[in-house]
Amino acid sequence: MIIKEKIIYKDAFKKEFEGVIVWDDSMNGKKPGILVSHMWSGQSEFEVDKAKALAELGYVGFAIDNYGKGRRANGPEEAQVLMDELNGNRPLLLDRMLLAVETLKKHKEVDASRIGAIGFCFGGKCILDLARSGIDINGVVSFHGLLDPPPAHPKKEIKSSVLVLHGWEDPMALPDDMVKLSHELNTYNADWNIHMYGHTGHAFTNPKATFPEKGLFFEPRSNKRSWNSMVYFFNEVFGR
Repeated sequence: MIIKEKIIYKDAFKKEFEGVIVWDDSMNGKKPGILVSHMWSGQSEFEVDKAKALAELGYVGFAIDNYGKGRRANGPEEAQVLMDELNGNRPLLLDRMLLAVETLKKHKEVDASRIGAIGFCFGGKCILDLARSGIDINGVVSFHGLLDPPPAHPKKEIKSSVLVLHGWEDPMALPDDMVKLSHELNTYNADWNIHMYGHTGHAFTNPKATFPEKGLFFEPRSNKRSWNSMVYFFNEVFGR
């Protein structure tokens, strides 16, 4: 049976965050845990559904909250404001990702030695910054993520395996940005893979993305292929 649990977790300043942890209680023993980092509008059913899909694969999925309890966007303008708060303060963004990792590690269903993360759009930036921190976790996966490194790059060896899943026609991170990222990942000794999908723009995993004139559109084949690539990747890094 799939169990969903809302969880309130707090930072050092007692700021509250509200996440959703999902697992299959028919599976005995502790399981690898995987963070699901949200898009620019904040945690939503999209991320909770991804956490549920991970639970069905035998993981503990954790749809995290990087903005704070009750802080969700009702439209693009609000989403931009919320995202810009962390875009303009990448150390704070990283602190919130590290907080989510520690919260997941402490959950009773999780094997704290086996942790991964996935992220979508802005969430892709979040999980890449997590990897850039040098944290020793198993693997991170970016789906149509934002790829720019922090202005003050940590310049640490990247210990996490990295998988980047990206559309060739994504206007928010162009093919040249893929090349820059590959050089960065090489420089910091990452175990990395980048998969590019043709005829695919930004937000290709999101059925609600219906703005092809802006390069944002759902692409069913790339959605399926990218998820299957993620499944293979986590099977490998977790030794399953």
